[in-house]
Amino acid sequence: MVKSGWGLPITTTMRILMFGWEFPPFNSGGLGVACLGLTRALTSRGMDVTFVMPKKLPVESAFAKILFADSVEYSVEEISGKSIRTIGISSTITPYTSRSGKVTLSNGTVVDANIYGEDLLGQVLRYSLQAGEIAKSEECDVIYAHDWLSFGAGIEAKRITGRPLIAHVHATEVDRCGGIDGVNPVVFELEKLGMQTADRVIAVSQLTKDIIVKYYGIDPNKIVVVHNGIDETTMPKALPGIASLRALKASGYSIVLFLGRITLQKGPDYFLKAAARVLQQNKKVIFVISGSGDMDRSVMEMSAALGIGQNVLFTGFLQGDDRTMAYAVADLFVMPSVSEPFGITPLEAMRLGTPVLISKQSGVSEVVFHALKVDFWDTDEMANKILAVIEHPMLHATLSDYAQNEALSITWDRAAQNVDRIIREVSESGVQ
Repeated sequence: MVKSGWGLPITTTMRILMFGWEFPPFNSGGLGVACLGLTRALTSRGMDVTFVMPKKLPVESAFAKILFADSVEYSVEEISGKSIRTIGISSTITPYTSRSGKVTLSNGTVVDANIYGEDLLGQVLRYSLQAGEIAKSEECDVIYAHDWLSFGAGIEAKRITGRPLIAHVHATEVDRCGGIDGVNPVVFELEKLGMQTADRVIAVSQLTKDIIVKYYGIDPNKIVVVHNGIDETTMPKALPGIASLRALKASGYSIVLFLGRITLQKGPDYFLKAAARVLQQNKKVIFVISGSGDMDRSVMEMSAALGIGQNVLFTGFLQGDDRTMAYAVADLFVMPSVSEPFGITPLEAMRLGTPVLISKQSGVSEVVFHALKVDFWDTDEMANKILAVIEHPMLHATLSDYAQNEALSITWDRAAQNVDRIIREVSESGVQ
């Protein structure tokens, strides 16, 4: 029997033990959508995927086996006030259960571990230990981990099984903070460790690859770019539109949509600055901000300070049919992200025939051509392009038709073909 570099028999069916933090319908953004689309596409190519989530949720899949890490028990010494070996590394994090929420890194630096929410780091580390127990009983050929929340689980599973690890980077801490300044050192270290330990790193765009090389010091030859996609499993269906917005359109208003987390990374402040410039020339425009995040209050206050509050509608976080209707009713979708590793939302809008305006600082701008593009900071140009779409029906119609056709070709099946090749390479060659 022919064996791979890892001592594994080379077979057609590959067994993937995949770790993720979320899976639809329990997802807060594009990460869960990507996990769903990629998992379905990989199984359609004959892969045998076991998808592990950290917590028990009513999630089902017709194409993948779903496991929940909190349903397994693991044995570790009591950690209160002690150092413990975590996620299969030689350094220690001491102690992540402290009341102060402080964490001591391997270099002795003490930092606040709870910047992303109470005990999130504790959940990540528990997930890692539980993943090790799962890996003991789940046979696999390759370990696959999505983003930093799951990298610890992937590292521990690799340590237990000796199988190769693929780290799929959907976003980095550098993206979330809009640059290297202000990154959470705990998260940054876990991201870096995951990529260093992995046998291959998948980046969702060349933009992301460049960030990984520059700030994390990962060998560029170890990183492969695989762009995201969209298909029927992750695509919202066309619906008529939210009633209040339909009424506004009927009275002659144009609708410009921002849909995403209300955070520094997503650029909602630049969206409002462009809105203010648009409204100086055209008062019949409603700017819809759909989402939630740590900039909620400041963005609302900013709209009032700019004197455009009457033309800005905050909907909160939308899911399901409400999200789809927001796309369907919009005349233009705008993604003004400061640093966007990829960005699935423009593809969702394009598939529904809604024209899109995206920042050049986004991974999706590498693969779409029938979209308007602008530097996130150039709010004058952003305003000019918004006005062009809403005031010129022929431009709107052309963008709509071409964008819809283009989005049909950017699929998870195409992404899975590339991932399939990477999985087989690391399994068969045993490269380090």
